[in-house]
Amino acid sequence: MKSLLLKSLYVLAALRYPRIRPDLRYFVRDNYFARLNQIRFWRADFLTRAPYKVIRFYGEFDQEIRYVLPFAYWHFLNGTLKQTIASKNTKPFYFFSPDHVEKYEKRVWEAGYGNYSIPNMTHAPHFDFSKWVRVPFKAHYQNNVFVYDKPLLIIANKYNIEWDKPPINFLDIPALDRLLSGLKSRYQVIYNRPLGEQIVHDNSEIMDLGEHAWLRTTHPDVLLMNDLFDQHRQVVENFNHLQLMVYANCNHFISMHGGTAALASCFGGTNILLSYPGGGFEHDFNEYETLFPALSGARILHAKSRDELLRIVEKTY
Repeated sequence: MKSLLLKSLYVLAALRYPRIRPDLRYFVRDNYFARLNQIRFWRADFLTRAPYKVIRFYGEFDQEIRYVLPFAYWHFLNGTLKQTIASKNTKPFYFFSPDHVEKYEKRVWEAGYGNYSIPNMTHAPHFDFSKWVRVPFKAHYQNNVFVYDKPLLIIANKYNIEWDKPPINFLDIPALDRLLSGLKSRYQVIYNRPLGEQIVHDNSEIMDLGEHAWLRTTHPDVLLMNDLFDQHRQVVENFNHLQLMVYANCNHFISMHGGTAALASCFGGTNILLSYPGGGFEHDFNEYETLFPALSGARILHAKSRDELLRIVEKTY
């Protein structure tokens, strides 16, 4: 029965979106199936409305930010959230959960596929927001600790294996130098690229860009998130808690494709993100104009190359 329904939904996806590549229609099919799966919870969600929903996820961080957390927050507001189970150091993201369990030591990217328990779980041309509510990270985590004389600007970089290939979406040292030389006089820049031991890994191996020592020498007025973590261990529970507190005080972001860009899109303001064409299905489904702005109402400016990002930053910031 399930197999037949999935085949039928694939045909429906092909009929409704004939211009979408055949291999990408599987994403549409899976989202259709996931939404249909919600019908069986109608009574519990809208009639009895007692706490029953246990949400378990240990897949990619990007999916957790985009799909899982807004679904869990909807259940919290609906009065039906019972428990959330996720990877270690995720409690700050689930601050609203009545019972959050940090169970998993490692993220498994395959865990997000074939997971039909959440209405939106994969890429799609349109999303179902009926059980999806933006999480108020900014309002919850704004603070008086990370306040500076100049407005904050966060550069959220990454340098890791992407799709089993060498790094694609990242800012190299020459690009960082050009950005910082033009920005640091007007902004208190905070540079964020987590070290391997500070976040939970998935299949994307973190590599050494060698920029932290260079930043301390060449741009000593730029603050490093890693250093802030060492300085404020008495205030923050873990590195994720630190990121949420710092990001909540910021309205200017530069970020990279993936979870880095998704997190930076959760705090309003403007997020200029780098995502090369061909390096992710967000392009095919136009998600930088649909889902990413929905995460917080942020203004999303998508750069398709480092040079384009530099031009947008110079024009915008």
